[in-house]
Amino acid sequence: MRVFTDRNYPIIISCAKELSRWTEKEAVAMGYGIVEATANTVVVRGAMRDVMRLNLELRTAHRVLVPLLRAFCANIRDLYRLAYSIDWENQLEADGYFSVSSVVHNRTVRDTRLPSLYVKDAIADRMRDKCMRRPDSGGENRGAAVFVYWEDNEAIIYLDTSGEPLSKRGYRKIPGSAPMQETLAAACIMAMGWKGDRPFLSPMCGSGTPAIEAAMIALRKAPGSLKGHFAFQSIKGYNRLIPGEKAPTVAPRQTAGASPAQIWKEMVLQARAREKTSLDIPIIATDISPEAADYAHTNAIAAGVAQFIRFGACDFADSPVPDAPGVAFFNPEYGIRLGTVEELAPVYKRIGDFLAGKCKGWTGGLITGSPELSKMVGLKHTKRIPFFNGPIDCRLFIYEGCEKEDGPAPADAPENGAEDGGQGV
Repeated sequence: MRVFTDRNYPIIISCAKELSRWTEKEAVAMGYGIVEATANTVVVRGAMRDVMRLNLELRTAHRVLVPLLRAFCANIRDLYRLAYSIDWENQLEADGYFSVSSVVHNRTVRDTRLPSLYVKDAIADRMRDKCMRRPDSGGENRGAAVFVYWEDNEAIIYLDTSGEPLSKRGYRKIPGSAPMQETLAAACIMAMGWKGDRPFLSPMCGSGTPAIEAAMIALRKAPGSLKGHFAFQSIKGYNRLIPGEKAPTVAPRQTAGASPAQIWKEMVLQARAREKTSLDIPIIATDISPEAADYAHTNAIAAGVAQFIRFGACDFADSPVPDAPGVAFFNPEYGIRLGTVEELAPVYKRIGDFLAGKCKGWTGGLITGSPELSKMVGLKHTKRIPFFNGPIDCRLFIYEGCEKEDGPAPADAPENGAEDGGQGV
């Protein structure tokens, strides 16, 4: 496979909507040049070592994809033909396992499950014809993974090197109600400019995701180090030596190269060696529900950061506030999935009162999908950054200094782009 040896191979990093600007910042901070960026993707170049590093270290990405084919595709028969033309015998193990997922926007396809099924059949038929046997396939997150993007009359078929989305770190054992996705929480923290050098407060912590992501950033903990399996580990050739690759310390000294498996093992060990073992600043997470606070603590244990977060059950206004200025992040209900605008308006006003009263001089952050409720906070926002929480169009309001608004809140002020956000990695 070319990505094993071609150090200039295109690597496509997919993201949730409105997160690519933060993924781009991460990639640049990691030393990558950006070939192209869209609303949902960031393209860099590299080899298998880079594929593994991106899977290990990116906090805001969804998948790391390796393109195999891009071509005209008018209908489902074309898709089968294109998929069959790929040399799967050089990509997948004949005795392994693979899954196929797809995103399709083509008017000839009414059942969105069909493209994945047709590609599965094409791969199975090709492998049977070339190898006299075929790998098992299904919808489980194990083995190798294939991803199909079909827009109008163009289809792109990728090896999905991530498999299970990178947003699923592996620590959320108890999700709670309407949990915040890990990648979104990381992006919000980055946007608020938090780097682990001042206190972090997460009232209304829910399942604990913002506090856990903040702790992982502060500790320099690679998010991929928590996962047990990536799809790249099931690509054909993963355990074979790559000539010219520098042999890692975990490999025998006499080898004339290194296998991806050896490189990955050392990469994870090095990432864990870079982690900090202590923090000089407090991270505090509270929720009015004792059950939610317990769930958050359980998830933090799974993430290996529980000892760095102080959990408590109380009304958000009673959350302990450290003396040193820090960052306070709120993810309240929006009146969409939970609650109503009328019920939540007093809550948003109380959030503004809390930030202005107890967090004066802090950086406050509040994400909401309700423009109407955002006006109830009554603070001067310095940035308003678009995000999506699942399908919900949201804005992250950032309040530097947490000062009260003299007049009506400027909800119609211009939105801030990527250049206005901080970086927390």
